[in-house]
Amino acid sequence: RLEEFLKKEVDLELSTLPDFEERVIDVSEVEQLMNSINAIPAPCAPVINPQAPNAATGTSLRVCWGLFSDDTVECYQLCYKPVSNERHSDEQAEHTLKVKETYCTITDLLPNTQYEFWVSALNASGISPPSERTVYVTAPSPPTIKNKKIRSCENAALVCWESRDINPVDSYTVEL
Repeated sequence: RLEEFLKKEVDLELSTLPDFEERVIDVSEVEQLMNSINAIPAPCAPVINPQAPNAATGTSLRVCWGLFSDDTVECYQLCYKPVSNERHSDEQAEHTLKVKETYCTITDLLPNTQYEFWVSALNASGISPPSERTVYVTAPSPPTIKNKKIRSCENAALVCWESRDINPVDSYTVEL
C-alpha cells in the first residue's frame, strides 16, 4: 500500500489562500520594563569615617569609609587634597585614586598637615554623589634636640628641642 501511495503524484496546492491579519505589536513598554528589572541603580553616596587613633604617621594616613545601603559597587574613587588657609585653596593639587576596598592607605604625605578627603562609589550604572568631605591630619615630625643647650645637675636636666613642622604641635612627650 505504501509503495502504491508513494508512486502517486499528490497535488499539495491549497485551493484557497489562508487569510492572515497583519498585526504590529508594540513591545516597547515590555522591553523598558525588562531593562529596568535587569539594570542596577547607581550607588548612593558613601560615608567617610572620622580619623581613627593611630591611623596616621608623619607621611601616611589610613582612610576608611562605608555604605549605608546594599548597593552594588565595583570600585571607589577616593579624592584628596591638602587643606590650605590661603584664598586660592581650590588651586591646590587634587589627587584621585581608584580603590576596590572600603579603605586606603595614602603615602608620601607631608608631616603635621591637614588633608581633605571625599569618596564616590562606582558601578556599571554610574557614579554616586561624593561623600561629605572629612579632614585627616598626619602625625608631626619628631623634634630635633639641641645638643649644645643640654644642661644637667644632680637632680635635674634641661633639654631643648625645636620642631621641624610648619603647623604648631599640640604637645610633646619627653621620655627618660
